[in-house]
Amino acid sequence: MGAAWPLVAGSSTVPQQPQPCESTQRWTLASCKTGLLGSTFHVVLHTPDTMLQSAQRLASSTLTMAAVGAIFGAATCTASHLREDRDDPWNYFIGGCAAGTMFGARTHNFALGTYSCVVLGTAASLVKMGKLEGWRFMGPRQT
Repeated sequence: MGAAWPLVAGSSTVPQQPQPCESTQRWTLASCKTGLLGSTFHVVLHTPDTMLQSAQRLASSTLTMAAVGAIFGAATCTASHLREDRDDPWNYFIGGCAAGTMFGARTHNFALGTYSCVVLGTAASLVKMGKLEGWRFMGPRQT
C-alpha cells in the first residue's frame, strides 16, 4: 500500500501530518453543552406558544454558543501557532476577543461586539494567567 505523503529523501519513514489543536473540539463541545443548558432553562421559564418555537429557541442558542466555542478554540490555537508561544495569556485574549465579536455579529451590534471582545478576552487571559501562576479562586489557601 502506498503512503499518502511522499517519502523524504534518504528517509524510510512517512512524515507526520501536524495534528490540529484539540482545544477547538473541547471548547466547541463545552460551549455547545452550555448553550443547550441555557436554552433549555429559557424554554422552560418562558414557555413558547408552539413546539416549533421551542425547537427554534433551542437550536438558535445552542448553535450560537457552539460557534462561540469553536471560534474561541480556533483563534486561540491559531494565535499560539502564529506567535510560537503555546502557553501565553495573549493567545487566550485573542481567542476571547474573537469569540466576543461573534455576539456582536449575531445581533448586528458593533458596540456589543466590541464590549464582548474586551470582556471575554480579558476574562480568558486572566483565567490563563491564574492557571499558569497557581492562583486559587476557591478552596483552602495553599501555604
